[in-house]
Amino acid sequence: MSRIIPFSCLCLLSFLFPLLCLAQSTGGVTFKKKLLCVDPNEGCDVGDINNDGHLDIIAGRHWYAGPDFVPRHVRNLESRDGGFVHNNSEHLFDVDGDGLLDVIVGSARNPEVFWHKNPGGEALSLGLQWEQFPLFESNGTNELYMLRDLDGDGIPEILVSSWVKTDPLRIWKLLKDEQGKPFGKEIILGREGGGHGLAFGDINGNGREDIATEIGWYERPAGDPFAAPWRFHPETALPHPSVPFVLADLDGDGRTDIAYGLAHDYGIFWRKQLPPSADGTTQWQEFKIDDEWQGAHVMLFEDIDNCGKKELIVGKRWRSHSGRDKGDSDPAVLYYYKWNAQAKKFDRYTIAGPGENVGVGLLFRVVDINGNGWKDIITAGKTGTWLLLNEGKKAE
Repeated sequence: MSRIIPFSCLCLLSFLFPLLCLAQSTGGVTFKKKLLCVDPNEGCDVGDINNDGHLDIIAGRHWYAGPDFVPRHVRNLESRDGGFVHNNSEHLFDVDGDGLLDVIVGSARNPEVFWHKNPGGEALSLGLQWEQFPLFESNGTNELYMLRDLDGDGIPEILVSSWVKTDPLRIWKLLKDEQGKPFGKEIILGREGGGHGLAFGDINGNGREDIATEIGWYERPAGDPFAAPWRFHPETALPHPSVPFVLADLDGDGRTDIAYGLAHDYGIFWRKQLPPSADGTTQWQEFKIDDEWQGAHVMLFEDIDNCGKKELIVGKRWRSHSGRDKGDSDPAVLYYYKWNAQAKKFDRYTIAGPGENVGVGLLFRVVDINGNGWKDIITAGKTGTWLLLNEGKKAE
């Protein structure tokens, strides 16, 4: 079916009841699942925090030292109503340039964005708290912060997806003052707004990476990306999509397509990009991928089965609105969807099914954490912080 588009650990309960599923494809890769902590935190990242050559995990109050992933303290996190904590983003980056990965953190309701300094050495191994410093203030309606090096200087900018559609599309450039103190300088890319949803990709095929939001897409200009506001195009407006969603050539026809989920409802879809209209406006045709589970709040695009092509990886954000949405408390699940070129559709493969209690939070990570050549999944949500090790073998 398609249509043309004109433009410290807190225990939680697992709810186990039947979930209707579409025909499940066989032969997908299998994962060994390890619960690191049951904690309502929903942010995580991966990097070599102690510079020992092993990748580590950071998630909320703790970092987990690889290869055994032993938890150590990072910071305290205040809880807020509805089973949330004040944490919606975690990004490892050497903010002060001392050779150690620090962590940049934000919150949905608090406007302040901070960085926590990696103490290194004995303090790090003992699990002592990381010192906190301010970076900048946003507006306190922040669905997710993301890091992206837009100007190619090797230092990522910080972008915010605000759930308020009229909030400008803004980035903060990381700089240092005369005393060497890091701070974020605000730059507005688009005053038309943004909303719940963020994705990066070359939509019009001109070789420059654009940014898509809930209300439409912003065309990156030639030259300095911060010299002037980006041109806005409304024709890709989406209904409250995943953060992030995906911009990529999904069907191999050479044009960038869109894949997204309804972040707080049932349904995952993709939009095929058609030839543009006479005035250059992009045109799209939408197809359903799956509508049998709720809460596709995060969508990533990675080669999870080593086939040489990327797959859509999507999981349920369990109790994302604390049970207020229809289906919010359905069992947590995690799937990947593989393009079937012959049938011209996506086939679904299970990473973690109903009853396994593995969902996602606000941003999960896909990286080969143990160096075996297969990409693993690290996720933190209201069902806990999980490490899913890709075993590199096909399920029967």
